[in-house]
Amino acid sequence: MSDQSTLGQVLGMTGTLDAKVFETRFDEAIAAHRKEIDAIAASQQEPDFQNVIEALERSGEPLSHLSRSFAVVAATVTTDEIQALERTLYPRLSRHVSSISLNAELFEKVRAVAVDKVGLARLSAQERRLTARTHERMVRAGARLGQDARGRLADIEQRLSELFTAFGQNILADESGWTLGLADGDLAGLPDWLVASLQSAAEERGRKGAVLTLSRSLLVPFLENSDRADLRATAFEAWTRRGERDGPHDNRPVMAEILALRAEKAQLLGYANYAAFKLDDQMAKTPDKVRDLLMRVWGPARARAEQDALALGRIARAEGANAPIAPSDWRYYAQKRRRAELDFEESELKPYFSLDRMIEASFDVANRLFGLTFEPVETVSAWHGDVRAWRVLKADGTEQGYFLGDYFARATKRSGAWMSVLRPQHRMDGGQTPIIYNVCNFSKPRAGQPALLSMSDATTLFHEFGHALHGLLSDVRFPSLSGTSVARDFVELPSQLFEHWLSVPAILQKHARHVETGEPIPLALTEKLRSARIIDAGFDTVEYTASAIVDLDLHETNDPDPRPLETERETLRKLGMPEAIVMRHRTPHFAHVFSGEGYSAGYYSYLWSEVLDSDAFEAFAESGDPFHAETAARLLRHVYSAGDSEDPAVLYARFRGREPDPAALMRKRGFAGEAA
Repeated sequence: MSDQSTLGQVLGMTGTLDAKVFETRFDEAIAAHRKEIDAIAASQQEPDFQNVIEALERSGEPLSHLSRSFAVVAATVTTDEIQALERTLYPRLSRHVSSISLNAELFEKVRAVAVDKVGLARLSAQERRLTARTHERMVRAGARLGQDARGRLADIEQRLSELFTAFGQNILADESGWTLGLADGDLAGLPDWLVASLQSAAEERGRKGAVLTLSRSLLVPFLENSDRADLRATAFEAWTRRGERDGPHDNRPVMAEILALRAEKAQLLGYANYAAFKLDDQMAKTPDKVRDLLMRVWGPARARAEQDALALGRIARAEGANAPIAPSDWRYYAQKRRRAELDFEESELKPYFSLDRMIEASFDVANRLFGLTFEPVETVSAWHGDVRAWRVLKADGTEQGYFLGDYFARATKRSGAWMSVLRPQHRMDGGQTPIIYNVCNFSKPRAGQPALLSMSDATTLFHEFGHALHGLLSDVRFPSLSGTSVARDFVELPSQLFEHWLSVPAILQKHARHVETGEPIPLALTEKLRSARIIDAGFDTVEYTASAIVDLDLHETNDPDPRPLETERETLRKLGMPEAIVMRHRTPHFAHVFSGEGYSAGYYSYLWSEVLDSDAFEAFAESGDPFHAETAARLLRHVYSAGDSEDPAVLYARFRGREPDPAALMRKRGFAGEAA
């Protein structure tokens, strides 16, 4: 099948912004799926794997494909009409999903297969896994509840879907609606590349001069370099107050209702609180285990950050500042500290980290580890002109799948970075290869200029590409077990692990080359980079861990009248949060937690997975080769290609030969030997 027909067929609806066409297609797909489910539930055949579990697995593919297509359009090229459809469509989809999960006849058939020990013994390992996961999902969705409770749970799920959509749209409105025009006199301290990016942002909006937006790729370097404390304070307040202003985009009542409904849902399902419900299906299992990990890290991180605050204060006083370091000032003086102590600043790296070369670097790592190659596809169009596509080939030249990248920020695009799936891998009926995409929000350069990344941007690119590889390399039979369909506190392992190869000397020397001279990044500069990461570790760890602890506290109660901002303030007070640091995601724009169920009571999972990724990369260090073939083969077999085919703890132990060493996390973050 040609590139045009393979990608074109799957991209399908992603090229249209016609909400009415989407709505009509959804009407048809929901109706078709409902007929399939009714047929499975009404079947008079003796329930078995094929006519129940596998039949469910095969059902609803047109609806699934349409949902995936709509999701990318709604997140990256949204319109008022698309947003209006989101507000009506997602509650309807929620009600449809609930009607399946709460179908008593259907659940009885699933349960019959799941408890049939004789029948299970005849199944393959993946068939047993799919059976167990299907049964568990229905139980967790309320299949065992009485009729009244089922009805209430379906109402809760529908209302939550409405609130999740509202929360995300409110953030987008605040982000896209805020700009700060900058005159020539407002650019003091800003490097040339940043000025050019700010001018490009102005041109994109039909304005003259320079414009600061709330894109992280513009905001963070502005905070690091601007000599104007007043402008830093203005920008920082806008960034940290997203979703927290009176008016139509106020997320405060939205998140309060979400928390109340989640608490009620957990109680209906027999759990002490929502955190207990959510974690019961993860590697961590209990809130106590999560809190123990977070607090083990919090103590050393806060101590380091408090020492850093004193150091930054000395720099500020030496320059004539008398007030304590404000949160809007931290990055500015941290930049000065790096210059003073390490003779290093982030802007030195920019010319060596062009977007094109970093994409090539990520592909090179995938080739060295897993034998993949990437061929550009020029013959198809996707949801936006910026989207790029590649055909992915195995070492033997056969097709592994397709990869798409949408890298630049725009006003119609949700902030952040993510990976998702347009077509999942599976091996049913001859199988299908996956089509995976990454979305980032890097600042777009002016016409004719190369896109230059910060080290943080480059790390984000590698992180999301690690997720993409998890989807691309999947090799399982069933789509529900495919790729990233794993426990939330395991899903970050492939992505965070892949970040390590960005700083491998062989990769930096080959791909981190000066955009004008072509010279490789100096070794002395890479050493400074490593030192800079350690010097900023206290700040990075405190702002992340505080967010994770607040998330846990928000969901480990059953308060019928939650006050999330009060919980946030009280948690930070008890933690002794340094006054000069703000949590990475304040609750009114904590999209991980309030734009869906994915990371709710689960933001800790980045740290949980970091224990795994730190320990996993040490396996390569122990071999003496960051691309050690035998270690890479185990990693491919037991992590990147395994999906949810087995329990993640079992998969990790098979790769590493033992359980992970928690001390590896402290070594990675530079806290080794520091007591909590």
